[in-house]
Amino acid sequence: MIATKNKGKEKEYRELLAPLGYEVRTLFDFPDIPDIEETGQTFLENAMIKAKQVAKICQIPVLADDSGLEVEALNNRPGVYSRRYAGTGNDLDNNQKLLKEMEGKTNRKARFVCQIVYMEPDKPIRSYEGVAEGTLAYELHPGNGFGYDPLFYVFEAGKYMSQLATEEKNKISHRGKALAKLVKDLADND
Repeated sequence: MIATKNKGKEKEYRELLAPLGYEVRTLFDFPDIPDIEETGQTFLENAMIKAKQVAKICQIPVLADDSGLEVEALNNRPGVYSRRYAGTGNDLDNNQKLLKEMEGKTNRKARFVCQIVYMEPDKPIRSYEGVAEGTLAYELHPGNGFGYDPLFYVFEAGKYMSQLATEEKNKISHRGKALAKLVKDLADND
């Protein structure tokens, strides 16, 4: 069970886990589970909040993540507020607010961070972090992906996140890196 109601994350997790033989179910499959308020100050705290609440209700293995964009010139904002940065939950609004705040700034260093928490009943909680380093564009570069992908130039790929093919993105994205650590850990320890 993936503790998310984010369509973009749901799609990425399906693409990442289906080839490994995992059936992906999300909170969309469990409409009776109430929305979970992310009140943590860090990505790890928010992932833990979601994992614990969903695991308590469902009593099945749960994967939860929190992720976002940290911009050096903005003291790592939007950070844990990435999804709701503009107050609307709309990707275009978030990107436009970020572009406005970056006007006149020459330091455009940024990074995507993903913190995954995995919980199974009666087993220790496991957590995994993935990071993708890059820089912010001065304008949107539409294409694939969601969130801040159209603004984020990935150093490792030499392209904007929105320009990456799905398979390429899944290898180098913050979420892909964190999930690869989880999958390896499960294979090594289960």
